[in-house]
Amino acid sequence: MKYTIEQIKEGEDELILRYKQLTREAEEIMAFMRLPEKTLIGYDDSGQTIIEKNDILYIETVDRKTFIYTAENVLRTEYTLSQLEEILSAVNFFRCSKSMILNIDKISRLKSLASNRIDAELKNKEHIIISRTYASEFRRRIKGE
Repeated sequence: MKYTIEQIKEGEDELILRYKQLTREAEEIMAFMRLPEKTLIGYDDSGQTIIEKNDILYIETVDRKTFIYTAENVLRTEYTLSQLEEILSAVNFFRCSKSMILNIDKISRLKSLASNRIDAELKNKEHIIISRTYASEFRRRIKGE
């Protein structure tokens, strides 16, 4: 795919996507273009914290509560895992199990496990297991398919 980026001095900002065939890459770009910029807010004992999407390591649901994990904090959020999956779909996040979404950009190494599972080591040395249900899709996503 060819990319053209142009800075303009005046007028309205505009994004144009032209394609012959709707590929996965074009779909991801369209999803990003349609995605309203939503601010993620997390809660802890000290109050509310604005969460930058790039700071998220993973998101997990435990006992019907959703938590966002960063290198520094664990924050509760009012969003469900499904809502967060939709909000973050245009960014490099992946549903790796029934109860977890993983930031692919925070993975430092991968290891195949028995039963078609994957051990993803994060940059903070934490290990996340990608379940066999999601492993095939994860491998395709990593390969860029």
